[in-house]
Amino acid sequence: MSASRTGPLVSIVVPVLDEAVAIPALLDDLAELYGRFEVVVADGGSRDASAEMAREHPLGPRVVTARGRARQLNAGAGAARGEALVFLHADTRLPYDAYTSLCRALRDHEIVGGNFALRFDGGDRFSRALGAWYAVQRRLGIYYGDSAVWVRRGTFEALGGYRDLAIMDDYDFVRRLERRGRTVCLPGPAVTSARRWQRIGLGRTIASWVVIRWLYLAGVSPQRLSALYRTAR
Repeated sequence: MSASRTGPLVSIVVPVLDEAVAIPALLDDLAELYGRFEVVVADGGSRDASAEMAREHPLGPRVVTARGRARQLNAGAGAARGEALVFLHADTRLPYDAYTSLCRALRDHEIVGGNFALRFDGGDRFSRALGAWYAVQRRLGIYYGDSAVWVRRGTFEALGGYRDLAIMDDYDFVRRLERRGRTVCLPGPAVTSARRWQRIGLGRTIASWVVIRWLYLAGVSPQRLSALYRTAR
């Protein structure tokens, strides 16, 4: 990472599970970011070499282990030292100037957190349509973990971190964050992979997002929704 001797420390928490293929490129990318960052990799009990590869990477991330995504995120946050926490999926890339945007937001003490504007990679019609839909949702206060959710440490602790849910743990956290105070969608954009959604197509992808969210709001248990999500995928 490009050195920044002043400014708040920002912790990037990366939950991984069997991501040995993705880890080297992700950490290489994070090493190139400008700013005062630290990286914490939260491994979910990978059966491949994810944890070992993270420990051996020149970036030198802190590595913690916990099973279950919410527990991984909470364990990573617990090991972090930063004033702000950024929760980053292994297939998402932050913009080079993410630190500048975060520092600007942190100077406004009414802002408690938020996410980054999101673009799906590929540049094709599918990816552009998916990104446009995501932008519409964000204007309604709806966003998920793939858009690099960030939060002040004090706010994260006040909210009690992520709840241990089978699915929708990120959306549950975002809903509580939105009620806690003002949030912002930082520019960028962050870039995430569209490949996992291309297999099922645009209509089915958006339908699965909308249907699962509304079923969750209607009180359907996360365990049942988890089975539905796997079917949709």
